[in-house]
Amino acid sequence: MSKEPGFFEQVYEVSKLIPYGRVCTYGAIARHLGAPQSARMVGWAMNASHKDPDVPAHRVVNRKGLLTGKHHFKGTNLMQQLLESEEVIVKDNQIQNFEALLWDPSSYLDEK
Repeated sequence: MSKEPGFFEQVYEVSKLIPYGRVCTYGAIARHLGAPQSARMVGWAMNASHKDPDVPAHRVVNRKGLLTGKHHFKGTNLMQQLLESEEVIVKDNQIQNFEALLWDPSSYLDEK
């Protein structure tokens, strides 16, 4: 008997597909998983993901490109530093050139 992955595990699997140097939103992941009203739950999943170093929680931001989850990272600016290490420019907690860096899992995964 196979166990279906829970919502958090599904969120983690999608987030692991976000390409280096790109970002995704909580809402885009929720929509992709068929739960468009669950962006907040995606945020909770990202907050709980820090135990798994393979989950790139730093690449998930709010719908406006703001680093709303940054206070869940150790250190004062770790989320920003991780993004900047991928050449993502962040000013005042805002992803610069957000539209160009935005990765939509539904568009990407539907193409395959």
